[in-house]
Amino acid sequence: MDRVRMLGMSGRATSFGAVAEAYERFRPGYPVELADLVLTYAGRPVRTALEIGAGTGKATRLFAERGIAVTATDPDGAMLAELRKHVPADVRTVQAAFEDVRADESYDLVYAAAALHWTEPERRWSRMAALVAPGGTFASCGGALQLADPAVREAVRVARAPFLASDEIPSPDGTPPDQDLQWPGTELRRSTWFVDVRQSVLERRLTMDADDYVGYLTTVSAYLELPSPHQEQVFDAIRRVLPTTVEVVADLTVHLARRCDERWCAESPSAAGRRGGSS
Repeated sequence: MDRVRMLGMSGRATSFGAVAEAYERFRPGYPVELADLVLTYAGRPVRTALEIGAGTGKATRLFAERGIAVTATDPDGAMLAELRKHVPADVRTVQAAFEDVRADESYDLVYAAAALHWTEPERRWSRMAALVAPGGTFASCGGALQLADPAVREAVRVARAPFLASDEIPSPDGTPPDQDLQWPGTELRRSTWFVDVRQSVLERRLTMDADDYVGYLTTVSAYLELPSPHQEQVFDAIRRVLPTTVEVVADLTVHLARRCDERWCAESPSAAGRRGGSS
């Protein structure tokens, strides 16, 4: 943990270990369509994968179950301990922040699920390029749960306001939420190491018990940064304004890109960028 702080990572990025069991219980898993999308894009066999910020292994198991040899990394030992309870025994785990992952081997796929925004921007893509094999795939996905009912959403905002103005994480590069291409696609398009950048949205609607929704909030970094008495107060205030069950929007925005190989890198970055698109 001291090493992580030395790297300048936000305290929010390393606050999850204390709630590892709740994270596993209350955070939704990932749909099989995510693995289908990534592996179809890869267009060739994916035998090895490196996961950045694996947490409790919700995305890890999705790819490991496809027979891929996954190396799951996370800076928090408590999160990895929880992960090992839920993934196949042959998944390799490494306790390390992205900035400390050794680049002495490369992988067919490197991916991050709701974790890439915690990585340091400096040299992010050059380090990523060192980990993805030429012609290999990079994938990132994420998306916060949003209450579907505007009235319920507003009631929760009012209940939260004395403690938090917002519980969201802004775009790391300041991309407006209404822009067609979102981060990290914006950075990938500017990178000289990656081409064929694509953005897709997997739409999901979930129904949750109110208590489970509050349980989810207990794993959100903005609340974890509050003093313990304030956490209890804000969760009580939110629970009081919720109906018995809530509908949530749980869309996943997925970004895909291909590591340059000799064929792709022969083209200029601008030409490579024009090949990218959204679906």
